[in-house]
Amino acid sequence: MHVELSRGAFSLSTDPARLDLDAIYAFLSQTYWAKSRSRELVEKSIRNSLCFGVYHGRDQIGFARAVTDYATFAYLADVYILEPYRRRGLARWLVQSVLSHPELKGLRRWSLVTQDAQELYLQCGFSELQHPERFMELLRSHPAPASAVEPQADIRQAAQTKEMKP
Repeated sequence: MHVELSRGAFSLSTDPARLDLDAIYAFLSQTYWAKSRSRELVEKSIRNSLCFGVYHGRDQIGFARAVTDYATFAYLADVYILEPYRRRGLARWLVQSVLSHPELKGLRRWSLVTQDAQELYLQCGFSELQHPERFMELLRSHPAPASAVEPQADIRQAAQTKEMKP
C-alpha cells in the first residue's frame, strides 16, 4: 500500500514507480553527505529503503528515505527539497509524513545525522543525543574495498589452506 498525500500544488508519494532516479542521483551527487556515492550505490540504497518523493506536478522536487526494521528503529536519510521550492514548509511536511507513515509511526527510536538542518529536525520532534556516550559508529569510505565485503572469506580460505597441508 502506497501513501499518497497532497498539499496545494504539491504531492508526496511512497510509490517507488514514481521516483525519478536520475533526479535523485543528480541532487545527491552534489551534496556534502552523498557526493562520493556511485549511481549503483544510490539505486541500491533506494531499493532497500522506504522512500518518499515530493512532486510538483510530475517533477520530483524532494526526497527522503527511511532505513528500518519496521519494528523498533529507523534511520532518516537523504532528505532534500530542491532550492527553488524551499522555505515553503515542504521539508517539514516531508519529514512529518515520514514519521507518521502507518508502518513507521509506532517505532521507538529514530536517528539521523545532519551538518546543517538541526532547526528543521528540532521542529519535527528530534533532539540532540541525550546520551552521546552510548552511541558508536563504524565509518568506512565509499565504496568499501572488495576485501572488506566478506571478511569471513579470508578466514574460510585460511582454514581450508590449513586443512590441505599434510
